[in-house]
Amino acid sequence: MARILIVGMLVVAAVFGGAMYYLQVYAYYEDVVAAQGDITLTVADGDPITLPFSDFTGIDAISSPLRYRACLSTDIDTATLAAAIPLPFAEPRIAPRWFDCFDAPQIGADLREGLATAYMGTANLQYGIDRVIAVYPDGRAYLWHEINACGEAVFNRYPAPDTCPPAPESLQ
Repeated sequence: MARILIVGMLVVAAVFGGAMYYLQVYAYYEDVVAAQGDITLTVADGDPITLPFSDFTGIDAISSPLRYRACLSTDIDTATLAAAIPLPFAEPRIAPRWFDCFDAPQIGADLREGLATAYMGTANLQYGIDRVIAVYPDGRAYLWHEINACGEAVFNRYPAPDTCPPAPESLQ
């Protein structure tokens, strides 16, 4: 009798474990379609510059703004990149294994070694969330979302720094 109970508990645990894995890795994700003009870089004065691109592949999920990832090619000129705001400490987030164009550990290593450069895409795309763009000299580019200082404070229920815009009512 005890064996049947133990086997039953293991089966239930395996089913729930499998369901949890599926929900974390596959469910909620949707393909993202981007049109020219949708992706921008931010320059020092805060103005956006449209990033021309091709070969766009992206995913996002409604469950979190941090699940956004994209891979693309761009032919943006070096003068435009020189005007963009660099993000020297940007670190890409791991993408699901099945989204194989986005290799976060490799992109992160390339950023640290200077083989790619991260720039501010769009600040406060959603309150407290910035879009980051890593660009390689050969035109490959990768996008992801990061929590900024305003989001870090407000999401943890601390007062936002004075430099932040007012938080939406839903976050206060």
